Order: sequence, then C-alpha cells, then structure tokens
Amino acid sequence: MYFYLKNMTATQQIGALFFIVFGLLFLASCVSLVLSLREHGDDDAGDLRRKELKNLDGVIRTSWLMMFVFWIGWVAGDWVALTLFGLVSFFALREFLTLSPTRRGDHRSLVLAFFVVLPIQYWLVGTEHFDMFAVFIPVFVFLALPLTSALANDPLRFLERNAKLQWGIMVCIYGMSHVPALLMLNFPHYNNKNAFMVFFLVLVVQTCMAVQHLVSRKLQRAPVAPAISRSFNWPSWWIGIGVASVFGAALAGITPWVPGTAFAFSFIACVAGSMGHFVMKALKRDRGIPSWGDEGTGVTGAGGLLDRVDALCFAAPVFFHSARWYFDL
Repeated sequence: MYFYLKNMTATQQIGALFFIVFGLLFLASCVSLVLSLREHGDDDAGDLRRKELKNLDGVIRTSWLMMFVFWIGWVAGDWVALTLFGLVSFFALREFLTLSPTRRGDHRSLVLAFFVVLPIQYWLVGTEHFDMFAVFIPVFVFLALPLTSALANDPLRFLERNAKLQWGIMVCIYGMSHVPALLMLNFPHYNNKNAFMVFFLVLVVQTCMAVQHLVSRKLQRAPVAPAISRSFNWPSWWIGIGVASVFGAALAGITPWVPGTAFAFSFIACVAGSMGHFVMKALKRDRGIPSWGDEGTGVTGAGGLLDRVDALCFAAPVFFHSARWYFDL
C-alpha cells in the first residue's frame, strides 16, 4: 500500500482518499443510525447504552467535520483553512470558558483573548513566523493577561481566574493552531502536499479515540482513575494506540516518511491526544459536569465541540514540533 500511494500523483491520492475515507465514514454513520434505532430499556444499562451511542455519534460527526475542513483547505487554499480552524478555536474557547464563571474584572482579558490573541496567533501561522508563533502565547500572552486582570482592580480569586483563562487559551488557541500550521511547513521532497499531513494527523488521532472507546466498552476492565473516567483503562488505551499507529504506517504513502517513521509519529500523536483527552475529562469533573455532560446539565457534553477536538488540541503541538525537529525546519 505504501508504494501504491507513493507512486500516485496528488490528484490520484485525493481521489483514492476521498473514496476510502468518505466511504468508511458513510458506513460508520449507517451503523450508528441502525444502532440508534434499537430500543433500550429505561434502566441503568439502557441509559449507559444510549450515552455510548451518543459518544460514538459525536466522534463520527467530528470526523465528518474535520474531513470537510481538509477538503476545503485543499481546494480553497491555506488561508481559508486557517480561517476555518480559527473559528474552531473561537467556539472551543467560548465553550471552555462557559465552565469558568467570570467577573467584571475579567472582561478586558476575555476581549484580549478572543479578539487579539486568537487572530495574532493565526496570523503568525499564516505568515510562517514559526519562532514567534511557538512562544507568543506561552511567553508574551501569559505575561500580558495577568497584567490586564490586575489593572481591572479585582483581586478576588485572581490566580484561579487567570489560570483558567490561560489554560483555555493554551488548549483551544495554541493547541488547535498547530493543525493548520502543518500546511505552512516546507517538508523536503513533498511537492506542496501539506494538506495530507493535516489529514494524516486528524485521521490517526480520531481512529485512536474511536478504537479506544469501543474496546473499553467491550473489555470492561477496571478503570485507571474511576473518579475521572470510568472508561479509561490501560488495555484499551494500548489497543487504541496500536491500531491507530499501524493504520498510520499504512498511510505512510501520503506522508514524507517511510512506514516505520509514520508509525512512530502516529504513536507520538496518539499518546499525546489520548492523554490530553484524559486531562480534559479531569477538568470537566473539577467543574462538576456529570459524565459526558448530560443534556441540560453541562455545556461540553458528548455533542460539544470541545469534547470532540480536545485530543487534537493536545496531539497537534507535539506532532508539529516533532515533525519540525525531525526535518530540521
């Protein structure tokens, strides 16, 4: 499969991936629809089954969204893709901050985050200022936000309020901005096919999360941290990472790597993404949101945007900087 994909032209690769990926997504959507039509009891087992189907449907919907963004980015150009991912960052940050009640003294910092930090970060990506892009938020923004809050003259829970906003910016803006940043890197001998790297990252991470979720329900092993996640256990975690990494190696033909290197980068992305997803679960539990945010009780439930992209927000920076270091870009 590696040599078959490698010997294809970019147009042929687009056609093959369009047929394979959208065919698989259509099949998965049909399976999810059929399962949702089954009747389930009103007991705890029935409620659990409905939540599982809702989670699976959320993963499939996110996969459709990310593949749509990939194709739009490929057809319309890098700046359109940057705009789309910028909107994802905007709504993800908005969803994140609904979990953290704000005070009047935070309004200036919120305006700074949404209307200054976010566009500057994506502008740095689009203009390929990668050195500044890598440190703009962790250094300059992290120093500017507390100063802005302090000038508002509201010291009540000052550290907690600023930590929440900084954490949200780090995940939703800094992390997500590394996905379209892959479009701007000049990989050697890759013939400007960077959109495939975005496709590769998204598909591998989504595969890992879907497999891990399905396997955890079948194995029914003891969770590692039941107070945070009742579905996270080491066997399903390893299986999800292993399957996604092998899948990534099979897709090496659309990357600048050989299968072994593609396997290693898939492994890195899956570890970072799955651990990030676990961390975000801990954050939701801290905010008092029930398991996967039942309707009416939480804003980042199974159908929420942030729930569906949190793994990618953690995987993208690790993947991007690993690739940049590997190629010495």
